[in-house]
Amino acid sequence: MMRLPGMPMLPGAQFYDRGKRRHPRQQTLMHYQGIQMLSDRREPELVEPNGIVADPKCPPVPAQINSLWAPKATTKLPPWLAYDKQVLCFSAYFKENLTEIYHAPYQVRKVKIYFYLEDGTMQVTEPKVENSGIPQGCLVHRQRIPKAPPTDREFISIFDLNVDIDVQIFDRIYHISGCDIFTRQFLNRAGIFVPETQQEPSDPTTEIRKRSGLKQTASSCPSALPKRHSFAQFLEFDRRVLKFQGYWNDRSEFGDVRKLEICYYLADDTIDIKEKFPRNSGREGPSTFLKRGKLPKEFTGLPLPGQQTAVTLLNVLGSNMRDVRYVADPLNTGQKPLHYYNDQDLQIGAVLNVFGRSVVLTGCDQFTQSYYREKYGIQEFECQPIPERSDVRPYTQGGGMTKRRLPPYNGWGSHEDSEGNCITVEPKPPQADFKKLFKYDGCILRFGAKLVSAIRDNGEREFVISYFLADDTVQIYESSRRNSGFLGGEFLKKARVPLPGQDMFGSSRPEYYRANDFYIGRTMTLKDHIFHIVSADEFTLMYMEQHPSEFPVADIQSIMQKIRDAVRPQYKQFVLQCKPDGDLGDFTTVGFDTLRSTLLLYLSKECLLNHEIVTVCRYFSAEQAMPPSCDRNRVRAAAQLELKRALWNSVDELNDHLSHINPGCKPYISEAQVRSTLRGCRLPFSLELVEDILMVLQRNGQNEIEVRDFLAFFNMRNDQVPDIAPLNIAFELCPKLPFLHKGRLVDFTWFLAYLGLEEELKRANS
Repeated sequence: MMRLPGMPMLPGAQFYDRGKRRHPRQQTLMHYQGIQMLSDRREPELVEPNGIVADPKCPPVPAQINSLWAPKATTKLPPWLAYDKQVLCFSAYFKENLTEIYHAPYQVRKVKIYFYLEDGTMQVTEPKVENSGIPQGCLVHRQRIPKAPPTDREFISIFDLNVDIDVQIFDRIYHISGCDIFTRQFLNRAGIFVPETQQEPSDPTTEIRKRSGLKQTASSCPSALPKRHSFAQFLEFDRRVLKFQGYWNDRSEFGDVRKLEICYYLADDTIDIKEKFPRNSGREGPSTFLKRGKLPKEFTGLPLPGQQTAVTLLNVLGSNMRDVRYVADPLNTGQKPLHYYNDQDLQIGAVLNVFGRSVVLTGCDQFTQSYYREKYGIQEFECQPIPERSDVRPYTQGGGMTKRRLPPYNGWGSHEDSEGNCITVEPKPPQADFKKLFKYDGCILRFGAKLVSAIRDNGEREFVISYFLADDTVQIYESSRRNSGFLGGEFLKKARVPLPGQDMFGSSRPEYYRANDFYIGRTMTLKDHIFHIVSADEFTLMYMEQHPSEFPVADIQSIMQKIRDAVRPQYKQFVLQCKPDGDLGDFTTVGFDTLRSTLLLYLSKECLLNHEIVTVCRYFSAEQAMPPSCDRNRVRAAAQLELKRALWNSVDELNDHLSHINPGCKPYISEAQVRSTLRGCRLPFSLELVEDILMVLQRNGQNEIEVRDFLAFFNMRNDQVPDIAPLNIAFELCPKLPFLHKGRLVDFTWFLAYLGLEEELKRANS
């Protein structure tokens, strides 16, 4: 049976729920706190989830509150589900009488009253106020609170809670001064008017504490720092450490520069110092330079036993230890106060007195920088240099400071080996650059050169200069010619060649030839012989073009910019000199000699080197390399030979793999799928042989490989080719000769388009 809220239990104000199908009997007995008694509690009825009334004992009514008709049947929910997690929050206060404080007869305590809609329970909590001196928190635990007498048999509901209303909860009267937005909206939907929020009265005790705090602050010295409690400091700055880098310059006989790491702990103002041992320093063991503790600013030496005591004695009476009596000085008169380092004393460049050792701070980490930036406003944290240990040590001779120099080179061994004998007592052989050795192992730059000599026969001799990138050594071989009178062979052994014009018997190391010193057109002196480089092999040219930052003569961008600046004033004459007929079609070519002679008219040989001209002609080359030719039967025979060697006979597995990657049974598949098939079936083929096989397989217009031809290629049962002798697959099966004629013919159309001067002329004329 349903009823409207606020209506009496009269006929016409009650309605039956026609949708209810279950009518259980209510429990009339209950067991409460060990006493068996009759239960007069009513179970909460089902309510609508979108209702507007919040009384758990009264179901919500429909929107047509003034309708004379019965509410329509809707889905009913229990109150604990319909009002789940919905709480009304009220702000209130109560006055508590004080008998011990003269100026404050009472104190105002502000609380929060929570009303839980799901079961009609209430809870009263008091927010914690710092330095209030009273226990705060939960004042009334969550429960259903009865009303004040004489209606103490009923419980407080939402109709009893509103702004500007006094509520009595267990002999304490609370005055509600406000509520939150949800509570105001909820009560307004239920038809309950909520007044405006009232201003709460001020607390006299709080005002007294504020006035006393201001008096203490005004009476204290303005320059004195506020005293912090040690435990409060620990809770605030626990695990916060200021980390500095520094050094201690040990100037003893066998001293050195010790690199240190200084840590300042903000939790208790203690400092510890760790030493960072460099590699191969010969030092081992604990790295603790100073254990954690407070560091005093002044240090005059270690005190004698009994010199420092915690208590100062004024007078001692008695002769023996049993009947002795003494008078202690409570003020510690004459005792010197100790000052310790704190965070204000630590900054980059500061010198710390660590028990007689001067430690210089040179840098700090990011957290330390942010700490000093926020607290002290310091913005610059430039690291200071650390003096490094050098093999050149100063010594005093004749009253002046001079530097010790290494003795001059005597010609025995290399310069590095001789320096090792002068620096250490037990010399070690010079260490090679193993990273460079592994990276450039086998990389050799070869140049063709001729000997420059006044003798005619020497000018016709041909040499090959090899530069090894792994160790920067040079080797020269002479090409033998019949009836020339020269045997040929090794002309210069593999060694590093120094640059000419240096003092070879001085104290400093000489400079040696580098890779970028060799290029076409260079005339250089190698071991008192003058060579003129005239050519280079294909690998050398490609390597120099792939590393333009190391070889400026192969940097196409800088070379074209040089040509562009020189040709811009006379661009049309330059084009007519290269193509006298003026025929510039879609594909126009010029020869190497024509372009070279034309460029040298605008740029001198010193500005435009021969190697730079070769780089330009190779970059804009109009010649294309011929595709490599492979015999299908020869490649198939080599593949079947490898299959026989590995005893491979898994054609069925190959078919299954193709069916898996090609479920639609397409006649053609991509090259990537063929590669995955060869790798997945583990065919014993090298990378070179796989490339040769993919080259001879039949393809369609989309460059896809035919599946039938791929399967027939490895079928040794039905179609077997004759065996061949074992051969080097990488070089003999499909010879891949390098294209050695690149740059003889230049694509002049591409060259002019890269210059971009034609577009500049069009924009200038328009």
